[in-house]
Amino acid sequence: RSVIHKAMAKVQKIFESPLPLNFLNPSESHEVYYQSFLRSNLGKIYQSIPWAEMVKTLDLSSSKVGRKSYFSPQGQLALMFLKHYARCSDAQLIEQLNANLHYQFFCGVSIAPDAPLENFKLLSKIRCKLADRLDIDKVQQVLAKYWRPHLDQTHSILIDATCYESSVRYPTDIKLLWESVSWLYGLLVAGSKACKQRLPRTTFTKWEVRMQDYRKQRKPRKKVRRQLNRGLLHLLGKLIDLTDQLEKKHGWGRLPRELARRDTIKKVFDQQWGKFFEGKKIHQRIVSLDKPYLRPIVRGKEKKPVEFGAKVNKIQVDGISFIQKLSFEAFNEGTCLKDTVVMAQKYFGKVRSVGADRIYATNANRKYLTESTIQTNFKRKGKAGKFEDQRRVLAKMIGKERATKLEGSFGNEKQRYMLSKIKARTKKTEILWIFFGIHTANALEIGRRIQTKNLQKEAA
Repeated sequence: RSVIHKAMAKVQKIFESPLPLNFLNPSESHEVYYQSFLRSNLGKIYQSIPWAEMVKTLDLSSSKVGRKSYFSPQGQLALMFLKHYARCSDAQLIEQLNANLHYQFFCGVSIAPDAPLENFKLLSKIRCKLADRLDIDKVQQVLAKYWRPHLDQTHSILIDATCYESSVRYPTDIKLLWESVSWLYGLLVAGSKACKQRLPRTTFTKWEVRMQDYRKQRKPRKKVRRQLNRGLLHLLGKLIDLTDQLEKKHGWGRLPRELARRDTIKKVFDQQWGKFFEGKKIHQRIVSLDKPYLRPIVRGKEKKPVEFGAKVNKIQVDGISFIQKLSFEAFNEGTCLKDTVVMAQKYFGKVRSVGADRIYATNANRKYLTESTIQTNFKRKGKAGKFEDQRRVLAKMIGKERATKLEGSFGNEKQRYMLSKIKARTKKTEILWIFFGIHTANALEIGRRIQTKNLQKEAA
């Protein structure tokens, strides 16, 4: 290898030198670049993932019929990790994959410079395929078993919940109603034209102008908003009736996507009508036509009192996070403590200490933890025990660990691994996006520990 390094300068100024680049022979260059890849952060992630076990758990295999896939089952998994490591769009990721040798090593492909990949929709197809097969608990058991030798404090766990927001605009009643009206009117126009019948009379064009004026207002008055809300509800109800009549007469609008969207719009109409005219409280409120599974999650934060996305109850063991519960419906994370402890014991064995915030400190949880002889950072209730001073010191240490490591992991994942706004388009792919975002951060941390141990062995 020293001969190779002598033959090739550390940096070559290709625009200032009249000589061509000094490329090595294929076998030498492969070894040099592969060792460079293993030393990089991406190489650390690669070495920390049990590829064969994950492929088997997800039941991935190369198809024996049809066109041969560009990526092997391992390569398809690697693309999901690479997406969150690179933090870029699908099109940008394919562009970088064509030119970056480290990315190609990671995905197990070799792309010729004169025949680059161009179809970035491959990533979307792979994402949908994996989303249908993902079982979070089974895959996490595989990862936990592989990572356990690199975890020291498996007897101590930290618990908290956070919300991973979806990439949707902030929903208001007027926005949602107008979006429903616009889509239904477009469907009505296309259906009338296809069935060769006259377009029914509506006030849509008048409302289009009115909505343009409304958008220009910086802070519309409450009276104006109520007038718009009432008028849009009546218009939406009329359009729903007209499209239903068109379907009965001519069978128009029965495509699966159209039927699903129309069902969502009808639910929106029923919810908004009941809220506006009858004062009903909305249960399972729809906030997006494209993502009807989303719900408002009340978090009580100063800047973001309400978030729209998946709520996740997480468990952290020695700095490595796992998903205990993921739901798009709001839930009280305080009721998940017992299940979280059971999950931790299934993955790593006996639990001796739990760090969590006040919402988990219910009487039922305290009783369960006391019976299981598990220490916590909860504020004491009742009289002080014999070892109160020691209990206070331990509780302070556990609370500090939770506030730094666990809370810090939320920000790290959201800012560095594409979890601040989930840009997937379906419920299953959003779950997959969150799963790989969290475990990409874990894999890099485990990879660093593996490399540190290897260096220590070499030094010894």
